[in-house]
Amino acid sequence: MRTTENTVRSLPDIAKEAQPHVAGALDWVGMGEIQVPVSISNADGRTVQSGARVTAFVNLAQPDARGIHMSRLYLHVDKSLSNEPLTPCSLRRLLKDFLDSHAELSDRALIRIAFDHLVRRPALVSDNSGWKSYPIVLTALMERGQFSLELAYEVIYSSTCPCSAALARQLIQERFGEDFARGRPLDYDQVMAWLGSEQGICATPHSQRSSAEIRVKLVQGFELPIIELIDRVENALQTPVQTAVKRVDEQAFARLNGENLMFCEDAARRVQHALAADERIVDFWVRASHYESLHPHNAVAVATKGVTGGYCGGMDPFAPLRR
Repeated sequence: MRTTENTVRSLPDIAKEAQPHVAGALDWVGMGEIQVPVSISNADGRTVQSGARVTAFVNLAQPDARGIHMSRLYLHVDKSLSNEPLTPCSLRRLLKDFLDSHAELSDRALIRIAFDHLVRRPALVSDNSGWKSYPIVLTALMERGQFSLELAYEVIYSSTCPCSAALARQLIQERFGEDFARGRPLDYDQVMAWLGSEQGICATPHSQRSSAEIRVKLVQGFELPIIELIDRVENALQTPVQTAVKRVDEQAFARLNGENLMFCEDAARRVQHALAADERIVDFWVRASHYESLHPHNAVAVATKGVTGGYCGGMDPFAPLRR
């Protein structure tokens, strides 16, 4: 019978070998695109699980150290995110684990978690419902003992151009003047039929799918108000895209678009006012992009809370959520 002797072997650790000719501190070192599951506890008590891609970083403050302990970062990420729901507290503990395991090398840690959050949404009128996916990016930072947390997300909505709507109304008025002579009695049934015809409603405004990209810095707390903050933006815009749609729902959506004509500037201000009223938000950055059906380019507006030293109103290259 063959036996295998279990011995402890000393393995080489090249990362500990200093290279004086290439020494230098590094801002960030770590791992990107780590694939793990994440769990989110919703306000209704249900836990939703999604597949996430994680970036885990620490700085390399010791200039003569060749590298960090990559495997330690991975094992901390796997242990934490696989076994407990995402909360500000769990993210703070995870970053502390990063630093404790790199005590001799690092004094700064960061984790970024990107995933799609599925939410079941009811139809506007009918009894149907369907799933909507919201891209979420959570970024947590531990620096000089201070913890900060950013939540970034995107809301897709419909925007109908106010200028185009006014121009369409003018054409309809002109067509009415052509079809119904001034001074002649109007026949109610004839006018009603005209209003329901393509001959009468001869022009329609252009509308398009649009995007509100949001980044918020949250006050210190114990929960992640993901759904609440998504709802706040959708309620401000009034025209979020729908899932299951019957004709009654489509008609209701057409009414909402007609009641909420928006330039990109209008959309950005609506979201700006909604987020400014939320006490859970320390600072925010909003970009409203209307993917014009009239032009081959987009109309874009950016807004911030205006906090000193906070988000910049310029075009931040790190802001887009698309990945």
